[in-house]
Amino acid sequence: MNDDFDIAYPSEDQPYEVTSFAKKHGLTIRVAEAVLFAKGPSRMACDAAASAFLCAVAQYAKKQPAR
Repeated sequence: MNDDFDIAYPSEDQPYEVTSFAKKHGLTIRVAEAVLFAKGPSRMACDAAASAFLCAVAQYAKKQPAR
């Protein structure tokens, strides 16, 4: 039996580390912690939540008047 595994591609059932998740999605540590707390440990759910968060922030920014 081959017990080797690829560290570069962790399985879906392994939770993210906060800093790597934050870097991957361009989030602050605080926001990454909140997303991981709300949607973890599923990597797929966390990735989707991060994308939704970034889209919501972008939409909010578009609605703000220019300074």
